[in-house]
Amino acid sequence: MLIPVTDTDGAPFWEYAARGELRVQACGDCGEPRFPPRPCCPHCQSFASEWRLTSGRGRIWSYVVPHPPLLPDYAEQAPYNVVVVELEDAPRIRLVGNVVTHAGAPLNSLDSSRIRVGARVHVVFGDGGVPQWVLA
Repeated sequence: MLIPVTDTDGAPFWEYAARGELRVQACGDCGEPRFPPRPCCPHCQSFASEWRLTSGRGRIWSYVVPHPPLLPDYAEQAPYNVVVVELEDAPRIRLVGNVVTHAGAPLNSLDSSRIRVGARVHVVFGDGGVPQWVLA
């Protein structure tokens, strides 16, 4: 299992995910959502921020099935998918993850031929609160 490396700005993302919530950082002044989390808003340069709950719904913006697997520890799960999901309620936010059959399922649990750009997905949370996606 891939263990997230947290920093001060990103730690709240993982704390919320461990509770089953998909939240994104937003500027406390202009309201612009931002990901990855960072201390300063790229739009208004404010240092104020808040964490907004999202619907957890999105669509596949892009995907790849790595051959051979890029990470040696994942070789026995190959082939598996890696997707970029555009969030429905924050369309400029795109998260990287995997589409699986159910929460906590192995990365190769869904036949990659079922994945299409534009397919609707919603978030589920795997081991350690890692966000995963299932087809809607």
